[in-house]
Amino acid sequence: MFTSVLMIEKPLTPADVEFVTTLHGDDRISFVVLMQPRGKQDVLLRAIDDVALGEFDDAVREAEEPGGNQAEAPAELALAHTLQSLRDAGSEAVGQVVEDKPLDLLRSIVDETGADEVIVLTTPHFVEEFFHRDWASRARHKVGVPVLKLFSHAADDQPQDTAGG
Repeated sequence: MFTSVLMIEKPLTPADVEFVTTLHGDDRISFVVLMQPRGKQDVLLRAIDDVALGEFDDAVREAEEPGGNQAEAPAELALAHTLQSLRDAGSEAVGQVVEDKPLDLLRSIVDETGADEVIVLTTPHFVEEFFHRDWASRARHKVGVPVLKLFSHAADDQPQDTAGG
């Protein structure tokens, strides 16, 4: 069985689920999902990303996103939804909400599970990507397996591969 560690920041859409579960054709896939609550990310960077994408209303609402410990309950629900969606698609799936140091946790999960790859599925983070401080760029220096970076989209869109490595 092929094992993928999937790093996410919001629940997977049906299009995301279909994409990640069919990346390797008919191979059975086991997922270890790591969910980082959006509220634990930098509010200013999220707002800049929203402006860069032309999503001005979202930029204004970034301060309303639950932060700190209040971000954990929505993240737990999003993780549960994602795990069930992956299982409904025929994959094995376990996961956890990341409290601190997501890349350290990623490294230990890859080592413990013998994962074949890491998939980082997020919305665009232009500032972090420009400075190579995004999850995928940093993960490539921490884990000894391929890291694929994908952008998640709305339910009627398909995720875009941004040429992982």
